Amino acid sequence: MTHAHDRLDEQEAEQLDPVRPPDLNQASNRSATRLELFFDLAFVLFVGRCAHVLAEDTSWHGALVFAALLTIGWWAWASTTLYANRFDTDDAVFRLLTLTAMAGVMAMAAAADSIDTSAARLFAVGYVVVRLALVAGYLRAWWHVPDARPTARLYLIGHSSGAAIWLVSLAVAAPGRYWLWAAGVLADVIWPTAASRLRNAVPLHLEHLPERFALFVILVLGESVAAVVSGVHDGEWRPPVIVTAALAFTAAAALWWIYFDLSGGAAKRRLAVEGGEISKHGVHDFYLYVHLPLAISLAAVAVGLEEVVVHGADAHLEAGTRWVLGIATAGYLLSSAVMQAQLSGRVRGAVLWPGAGVPLALLIVLLDLSPAVTMGLLAAVLIAGVVTGFVLHRRGEVRTAKV
Repeated sequence: MTHAHDRLDEQEAEQLDPVRPPDLNQASNRSATRLELFFDLAFVLFVGRCAHVLAEDTSWHGALVFAALLTIGWWAWASTTLYANRFDTDDAVFRLLTLTAMAGVMAMAAAADSIDTSAARLFAVGYVVVRLALVAGYLRAWWHVPDARPTARLYLIGHSSGAAIWLVSLAVAAPGRYWLWAAGVLADVIWPTAASRLRNAVPLHLEHLPERFALFVILVLGESVAAVVSGVHDGEWRPPVIVTAALAFTAAAALWWIYFDLSGGAAKRRLAVEGGEISKHGVHDFYLYVHLPLAISLAAVAVGLEEVVVHGADAHLEAGTRWVLGIATAGYLLSSAVMQAQLSGRVRGAVLWPGAGVPLALLIVLLDLSPAVTMGLLAAVLIAGVVTGFVLHRRGEVRTAKV
């Protein structure tokens, strides 16, 4: 009994040590930390500012700028998550690096809707700060964890080259700076992707990973809830606005249900069942990157929902609003279907739902109906999809794990 208490005292003393060398996080039942949740708050702001860009310009140009900005921010979030997934020690050094990266994201959020002005430099500096925090973290991991050096080396090359290219962009005027940003993100992505294919690659923690991505989905879905609230407020609580808002919230709830009880659950089951073997097939890379179009679509859905609710008393919706809502909903359903089909290995179930919802969402917005009717039909399709998901579960067409 005394020896057990001694070991417990040693573990507690180690946890209280303010500076601890990083080590591989392979403990079972690991969940997101308070620091990770705090870090995510910066991305709530970032996604909100990106949504503002699309709300101000629903043309194809506005949509492309919105998607590009969200891609940059999503990769900043995903890359920091991958580092924490493997090397989070929750010591003072790790916390300071994470908070530094958080400050960089806040700078990006502040400038996201003004990148065509001098604020573009603030946006670039923010991204560089996130990269440099990661470089410092991977240098620390390389020094203290010899087994991680082959993996850490490729991440260091990618993040350092990405930061260097973005630093160069500070001296380049638009549109050249935007091409440099794209090149920097591409360099930043290629090397980490190559690292996952190393024979001795550091494994990811496959319980923590789906939880973090599920939390990001919740984060983006929160924009839809906020959109409904803003729409009711700006629509001055008129009865048609309230009806449309109720239907919009129903649609948002159905989108949540589809991910957490169907597509996201099927993806997590693949990760949980195969464990470390998935690295041989690049499954976690696919899981990682398929969340990008899913997140972009969800953020755009929020923009469409707010506009539909605000104009709930109108006879018709503007074409831009209709197409943002329709294409975004279809994009979310398509991304979910692809994820479900690829990771569950059951294509038929994914085609039945969410796949069947893709043309239906586009057809509804093509009809140019009133806001309430448009929202009602869309909500009905999504609710029917939730019911279809239950049926697919009972028939064994889809097998999931709890997300």
